[in-house]
Amino acid sequence: MHANWFSHVNGVQPSSQMRGWLTDEMSLTMKLVARCEQFRIRRLVQQQAMVLADEYEMVALPRRLQVQEREVLLCCDENPVVYAHTIVPLSATASDWPFFGTLGERSLGTTLFGDPKVWRGELEYARLSAQHPLVVRAAAALGQALPAPLFARRCLYRRGQGLLLVTEVFLPNLATIRQNPHAERKS
Repeated sequence: MHANWFSHVNGVQPSSQMRGWLTDEMSLTMKLVARCEQFRIRRLVQQQAMVLADEYEMVALPRRLQVQEREVLLCCDENPVVYAHTIVPLSATASDWPFFGTLGERSLGTTLFGDPKVWRGELEYARLSAQHPLVVRAAAALGQALPAPLFARRCLYRRGQGLLLVTEVFLPNLATIRQNPHAERKS
């Protein structure tokens, strides 16, 4: 299933609060860390898998082929707030993405934003239906149905000759975290 991806956030008509999450240029990890007492990455899977139908052209593949994929939940105070899906073509070398295979429960975003060799592309935005594979996977990881559509954004990164695509799906629990990072912390 394909999603309609837009180069401008207005294409998905987000609320002003969601617009802030979708368009912020800073690391999503850092933004979440500032809004919760305990931030954690929960790795779901890292494996070779078939690239999704709406992804392969983004990473310069001629058709749907196997890629290296990583799926995680970003959790604030034990509540999953973002489902993140990352793909790297199998043609990428260890020198392109030397850290990718060993991330474990560490943040990919912190690594990407901290590496001066990484070039970040433009953000794209979508509203993913309940049938989109990423919503289906997020729901399975959470063990519950998710209200759809869900807002998502994706960004292409380049390091050397290597391409890496990160898609972040914003989960309903995002509304439960502190919106102002300077607000008084919970007791």
